[in-house]
Amino acid sequence: MTQHRIFETEGRAIPYIEEGSGPIGLVLIASESLERDGLGTVTHYLDEEAGFRVVRVGQSADRTAVADRIADVEAVIDHLGFATTWIGGYGAGGTIAREYANTHTERLNGLLLLGVEDVDIPLAPMIPVLIVQATEDATAPFANGEKLQATAPDRASIKTVEGADHLFPVTHPIETAVIIEEYLDWD
Repeated sequence: MTQHRIFETEGRAIPYIEEGSGPIGLVLIASESLERDGLGTVTHYLDEEAGFRVVRVGQSADRTAVADRIADVEAVIDHLGFATTWIGGYGAGGTIAREYANTHTERLNGLLLLGVEDVDIPLAPMIPVLIVQATEDATAPFANGEKLQATAPDRASIKTVEGADHLFPVTHPIETAVIIEEYLDWD
């Protein structure tokens, strides 16, 4: 069941949604608001069909700087008691997840990136990375994912959503969720 919550800490209110209670934890960072992040059906599938525990962290008011977003994500992860988790995001949320991974590698099982932005942020060392790109994405072209995957080919995998554009988590949610499920639950 989807649970919309607000975690209040140090004078800020951090919105998040938690689904599931399974053994595999995945924290997804929303680009902006949780209502418009496009990941609702994907996370519902990962809860109901794959048995994952999925948390989507939204943007708190007036906290748009990457360092602030990272602090908010860390606060929610601590609040929910994750010792380790997968972390990821879609578009700009994935960019924030990449930054988080670079400073909190010890807390992560891996990194999930949907629709990779072309930004100069290296992949965190040592952790596995799943990159999901759509073939017809003009906003975050497939080449972005290929370029990033080439920086760590031994531990970064790229999966494709054929014929989809940048809204692939919305237009192809089950296909997207199955890609995530198969990669994160491979053992």
